[in-house]
Amino acid sequence: MTDIIIRPSLETDIEAIYDIYEYEVLHGTATFDETPPSKLELLAKRESIIKLGFPHMVAEVEDEVVAYSYVSPYRERSAYSKTVENAIYVNPNKRLSGVGFKLMEANLVECEKLGLKNIIAVIGDSENMGSIKLHKKLGFRKIGTMRDVGFKFGRWLDVVLMQKVIG
Repeated sequence: MTDIIIRPSLETDIEAIYDIYEYEVLHGTATFDETPPSKLELLAKRESIIKLGFPHMVAEVEDEVVAYSYVSPYRERSAYSKTVENAIYVNPNKRLSGVGFKLMEANLVECEKLGLKNIIAVIGDSENMGSIKLHKKLGFRKIGTMRDVGFKFGRWLDVVLMQKVIG
């Protein structure tokens, strides 16, 4: 198998990050965005996550960024300061290759170093078995399903909530 390099994202990765996210917006249900954000918006989001001290990481295979992952505040109130929400997006041609697992595993290590307590996965679409299985394999447990809370591609979508206690 080709080596997978996991590293912090760089500004120069934004083109690949945009392509990965744009595909999911236009073709997938992992995000409920219906219009892709601009590259400038993705750069600003990356910057704000890094400014908060949270990881924003990429997986690289053969010098190509094929996945990215980050955590962000779960809620704004100070009582939630040790709880974050994670996000991961993988190039559709690299799913089931181990890239997502390795990237998320590294992200979890960074979260432990930060002294965080909980990571919440807010998974778009209860049929998104790839993401649900990935999170389960990493020790997340399902804590609930919100039924029919998003409408995309002409159908109602659920949100699956999963939680991992760390630290």
